Formats: sequence, structure tokens, C-alpha cells
Amino acid sequence: MGAVPATQRSPFLFGGKAAASRPGSVDEMGFKAFNLVAMSGLGLPVPQGFVLTTGFARQAVTAAGGASAELRDALAEGIRHVERESGLGFGARRRPLLVSVRSGAPVSMPGMMETLLDVGVNDLTVDAIIRSTGNPRLAWDCYRRLVQGFAEVVHECPASAFASRLDECLRACGASSSREIDFRSLAALTRDYLALFEELTGTPFPQDPMLQLEQAAVAVVRSWQSEKAVSYRRAHHIGDSPGTAVTVQRMVFGNAGGMSGAGVAFSRDPSTGASELYLDFLFNAQGEDVVSGRHALADEVPLEKLLPDTRREIEKIAAALEGAFGDAQEFEFTVEDGKLFMLQTRVAKRTPLAALRIAVDLVAAGLVSPAAALAQLQGIDLASVEEVSLAHPDEQAFLASATPAGIGIAVGRLVLDVAAAERLAAAGDPVLLVRQETATADIAGIAVSAGILTALGGRTSHAAVVARQLGKVCLVGCRELVPELAQRRCRIAGHELAEGDWLCLDGNHGRILAGRPEVIRKRPDDLLQQVENWRRRLAAGSETTATAVARAA
Repeated sequence: MGAVPATQRSPFLFGGKAAASRPGSVDEMGFKAFNLVAMSGLGLPVPQGFVLTTGFARQAVTAAGGASAELRDALAEGIRHVERESGLGFGARRRPLLVSVRSGAPVSMPGMMETLLDVGVNDLTVDAIIRSTGNPRLAWDCYRRLVQGFAEVVHECPASAFASRLDECLRACGASSSREIDFRSLAALTRDYLALFEELTGTPFPQDPMLQLEQAAVAVVRSWQSEKAVSYRRAHHIGDSPGTAVTVQRMVFGNAGGMSGAGVAFSRDPSTGASELYLDFLFNAQGEDVVSGRHALADEVPLEKLLPDTRREIEKIAAALEGAFGDAQEFEFTVEDGKLFMLQTRVAKRTPLAALRIAVDLVAAGLVSPAAALAQLQGIDLASVEEVSLAHPDEQAFLASATPAGIGIAVGRLVLDVAAAERLAAAGDPVLLVRQETATADIAGIAVSAGILTALGGRTSHAAVVARQLGKVCLVGCRELVPELAQRRCRIAGHELAEGDWLCLDGNHGRILAGRPEVIRKRPDDLLQQVENWRRRLAAGSETTATAVARAA
């Protein structure tokens, strides 16, 4: 393979006192970094970082799957920028810098490629973090997260091995979640993880921060070809050629304590299209806790109760993003000790019905033109958009409630894994995928299912976002749901159901019902009529222009 051109080797630098180092396109930088630079230009609080372009990242990984000399040089140049702008040092004994390493393709693929957080923590810097912050729990929490993430992402180790050790730790210290574990127990758990890492990989956990960074970048590039990423591209008719950029950014810590946390918000309701903030937030957590679908969010204290000023700031930012990008936005953010940081924004994935309503509302608000709104509706089959409800809602056998993440009514046979979903769907029956947690690895099962039901997770987890975009009914966080995969059955509020039994998910009201109820389908004619009016006016304008041109000729 030939050398990478010098213009591609130099990373894009963003954040801090200086503007972005040079202009870049979406194809080069990927949507994630392109929008980070745009948010930084709007004066929003974006942590410093840099991005390796798609073309460079694709060529800078060796055939053996390692980091080339060019990749190492580019990473070192980018890290020097973040160090200068932040005043922190990567691997330093005082005020150490930790970074996140994220994918960033030119097409949005939420959760389909890999991310590594807290890169740079090791036996030396864990003590430095304690000295500089006075927060030993933060230091050990970051370390244990990196060890597990590194094993799973870089070495493709099973998450179950670490999950079982975490469960043992929770039982030993009487905690209900990892957020309740004290720092001494977290330190012991991290040492346990380090031993497990060596056992699973056959090599000690890397203590060199630059080696961590290099291996993380390689893993992110390679995740473009992961099974779930390929399945997502196939489901959305996306080609395999673009590849992914690599975005490296200074860590901000949502797991720094009670006035910190991580969240995902939509500027409008992505299920209905209603003009209201749609937000999930988890206190004392990092972003992956929210989007992974592994955590229960239903009982979380609302953000506005403890941090009302932050909630108001987020509402203002949501409006600013819509104005800047001309469309509804989904954005990720972190709050560290009460200070808000923006980590990502992108066009919001939404149901077809929500897309229709949002387009009409954006035109009415003067944020976009009818022509732009029609462009936003490209690829949506408006002829199939409908509102679905139960014909006899009071006559159905109610089982339990859950949090709606995708509206509508879905009726189908209960299935407990991807293989069963594909098998029964191929036989011609609609299926409902019932899982403990939403996971992007289930994309193939989500694609063939009419609806998804989970015991854990929130409305803004990556898998819920994907399900909603595909127009699937989705209910998450059902506390009464206990899947029993080995027995091919599940229990819902004491009711035992076998795989293949008929079930109904009412995404409009967050209800789980037994049997096969009758549904009513209704067209949103008022919204569709407005779209048709746009088309007629634009067509009439084009005809008038064409006639004038012909006469002039």
C-alpha cells in the first residue's frame, strides 16, 4: 500500500481557543467530527479534540491489524494539540489527560461501531487523578471501565466475563448498581478486572497511554466491518466504501459525583414529532451507560429537579441547534460538577409519522422552506404513514407497563433472540423481540421484528434509536419482565409466556397486552395535505419559470 498523502495525514484539530485547524468535509471528517466543529463555531461548550480522516484511517492500519508509523505520528500530533489547549498531560503524573476514541462515518450509524472511553488511565495516572481531583471513586471507576472496554473492543472478549465479576462485587458490597459501589470496592474490582484481562487475552493490560490510544484507534477503524455494522448498512442500503473517521476528544466526567451525569436529548419527540424536548439523563454516569441499553432509567431523578439551570441551558441549545442545522437534532452531552459539555449532535432518527409532523412544523415555524422539508422527507413512503390504535382498548388483558420508545401497536409471536426472530419471521408470522436489554448487536433481529420489548434501557439507547428509525414499536424498561432464555420463555408480572405465544405492544400508552387484539389504522390526512400543497406550489412555480425562460428565448 502506498504512502498516505501529507494532506490526509495531518489531523483536523478543534476546540480550545483556536478555531478548527482547517476546513473539512463530511466525507473526510465523518458527521460526528464535522458537527463537533460546527457546534464549537456556534460557541457551544465542546471539549478539545482531533479527528483522523476516513481516507487516512482506512490506510493507516496495517494488513496485520496494527498501527502504522503514520498513524502513530498523527495521533501524537493530535494529542499535543489537546494537551496545549487543555493544560493537561497525556500519561502525566500531575493533572493527567484522558481521552475518548470514537468512530465517525460520513453516514449516521448510531451505536454500530465502537467507542472507547477513559483512554490514558493506568497504574500511574489513577493515582494522579486522585491527587488532582480528590475523587478516588472517579479514578477507579474510569480505570475499571477502560479495562473492560479495552478487553471487549480491542480483544473482542465477551462482556459476560466482566459482568459476572461486577455482579459478585455488587452482592459483596450490597449495592444495586455500579453507581453505588464505594471507591475501595471499585479499586478491588479494577484489580480483579486486570487479572481477568490477562487471563482472557494472554497479555497484561497495556500501561503505555500511547499504546492504548493506538490500539483503540485501530479497533475503531476495524469496527466498520463488524457484523452489526454490516447488518445495519445492509438494512439501510448503505455502501461499504466510505469507512469511518476516528475522533479523539478530551474526556469530561459524568461519573464525577452527584452533580454530574450523562444524557441524550432530542429537540423534538422522535416518536410523535411533537415540539418538546425528549431527554434521558443518568446521574453519576458516563455516556455509554445511557446509550448502551444496559441500565434502568425509569426511576432516575429528573434532571430539572437537581440541576434546573442545566435543563434550561439544554433547552436553549436544542433551539440553537435546530436553527443552525435546519432540522430536529439528537445530541449527547455530559455534565461534570454542574458544567455542561456537548459531545455530539446529528439529525434525529425518527419514525415516519414524526418525520412528517416535524417537516410540517419546521415550515410553519419558518425554520426551513417547503423545498427543504420535502428533501427531508425523501426516502419516506408517505403513502404508508399511519396512526395505529387499539379497536377495543378496555377489553384487552393487561400484563404490565413500560416506557414507550417507539409509538404504534405491534402484535406478534414472542421471540427471545435474533435466531428465533429470523426463523419465525421467515415462516410468515410477525414477531416481537423480547430481551433483557437493548443492544445494537441485535440489529438483524430488530430489522425483522414488528416490535421490541426490554427489561432494561432507556428511550435514547442506540438500539431504541435504531428501532424507532425503522418504524418499530419499542417499549423499554419493563421492570416486571424476566426473560428466561435457556427455558425459551419469559415472565411478565407473574404471567408465564412461552416463545411463540402471541403478545401485543401498545407503544402509544406503554402497555403490554396478551393475545391478538384488533387494531385501527388511520391516515394523518391533514399533515399529508400540507405536503401535497407544497408540491403543487413548487410545481406551479417551476412551470411559471420555465414559461418565462421559453418566452425570453
